[in-house]
Amino acid sequence: MEINSKIIKELQADYGEAFYLLDSAQFRQNFTELKAAFNAIYPHSNIAYSYKTNYTPKLCRIVNEMGGYAEVVSEMELEIARRVGCAANRIIWNGPIKNVTVMEQFLLDGGTVNIDSREELDVVRGIGQRHSDAVLHVGLRCNYDVADGVVSRFGFDVDGADFREAFDFVTSANNLKLINLQCHFAKRQIDYWPARAQGMVDLLKRLDFIPERIDIGGGLYGKMADDLRAQFSGKIPDYASYAKAAATVFADYFKANGVQPELLIEPGSAVVGDCMKFLATVKTIKQVRGKWFATVMGSQKNISMTGINPPIEVVAMGGERRHYADLDFVGFTCIEGDVLHRNYTGDLALADVIVISNCGSYSLVMKPPFILPNFPVLDISEGKTEVIKRGETFDDLFHTFNF
Repeated sequence: MEINSKIIKELQADYGEAFYLLDSAQFRQNFTELKAAFNAIYPHSNIAYSYKTNYTPKLCRIVNEMGGYAEVVSEMELEIARRVGCAANRIIWNGPIKNVTVMEQFLLDGGTVNIDSREELDVVRGIGQRHSDAVLHVGLRCNYDVADGVVSRFGFDVDGADFREAFDFVTSANNLKLINLQCHFAKRQIDYWPARAQGMVDLLKRLDFIPERIDIGGGLYGKMADDLRAQFSGKIPDYASYAKAAATVFADYFKANGVQPELLIEPGSAVVGDCMKFLATVKTIKQVRGKWFATVMGSQKNISMTGINPPIEVVAMGGERRHYADLDFVGFTCIEGDVLHRNYTGDLALADVIVISNCGSYSLVMKPPFILPNFPVLDISEGKTEVIKRGETFDDLFHTFNF
C-alpha cells in the first residue's frame, strides 16, 4: 500500500485530518500464509479468526470467503458474523458470559458453543431438555498448566470434578454432540506452544476421546517492523515456527492414531496486526521547559499501544521544516499520558502527517468515545478508495442519551 504526500492530500480533502488505512490485501496474504504454515505440517488445519481483535466487517467477510471460521465472544460479534454471511456451523462462540436466549437459537441453528463454566453447562442442559429432537453442537473450554506463570480464568480445570461432570454429561446426552475441545492461553511467546499442544494430546489420551475439532486458541505474534520487533524481549517467531511448535505434536499423535480431526487456531493480531495504519496531521509544535511536543489530530487511544514506541513515518506535506531532537508526538486529549510516539529526532513542520503502522490489533475496537468521535477507516490497497467505516458524528455517539 503506497502512501505519499500526494495520496495523503487527496484523502485529507475528502476525509479530514486523521484516518485509518486498512490493507485488506495484506490481511488476505497473512491469512493464507498462516494457514499454509500449519497445513504444511498438519494438513487438516484451519483458522478461526478472533473477531474481538478487529471486527471490521470486510475482514470478517474475507475470512468467511477463504473458508475460515468466525470465533466470537458475544452476541454482538455473533451478529456481525451473521451479517457478513457466515453460516451458523462456521461460527464458534467462546467467552465467559453468553446471552442465554441468543445462545439457544444459535445452537438450534447449528452453531458451536464452547461451554466455559458449570453455570453455562446447566444452561445448555436446559436447552437440550427443551429441544430433545434437535442435535446441539457444543465444545468444552479446557484449562491446564502450560508453565507460563498464569492461572487462566477461562474454561474448566481439566483435573477438576466440574470438567469430568461436563464431559460425562455432554458425551452421554442423546441430543448433545461434543464437537470441539478448546483451550486459550494469552502469552504469545513460542516457549508455551508445545506445552499447549501436548496438554491437549494428554487430555485426549486420558479421556480416550477424539472430537471433530481441536482448538488450541490464539496468542501469536504477527509480522512487525524491525524497530517494533526490537522493543520486545526475545525472538519474535514467524508463522512457520508456531506451526512447528504445535502442529508437529498433533501430526505425530494422530499419525499413529489413524484419524485426523480438524486443528484450529484462533489468531487475531497474528493476521491483522500489520494491516492497519493510523495517519494524523501535526497541528502544533512547541517547546515546554526544554522539551519539544508536537500535537497531532489523533490520540494514543487510536493506536492502542502502551509502553512501546510504535513504528512511525513522518511525511513532509510542503511546510517549512526544521530539525528537532527528543520530540514527543502527543494527542488531542487533555491527558498527560496521551503520547503516540516518544523521543522522535528528525525534521518536522506544521501540517506534516505522521503514519503509525502495526495498529490493526484492538486499536479500532477499543477506541472509546473520549473527547472526539473516531475517525474514518479507508481501504486503498486495491487501487481505489473504499470507505470501510465513515467518520463518527455527534449523533452517532449521543443518540442513546436523553437530552
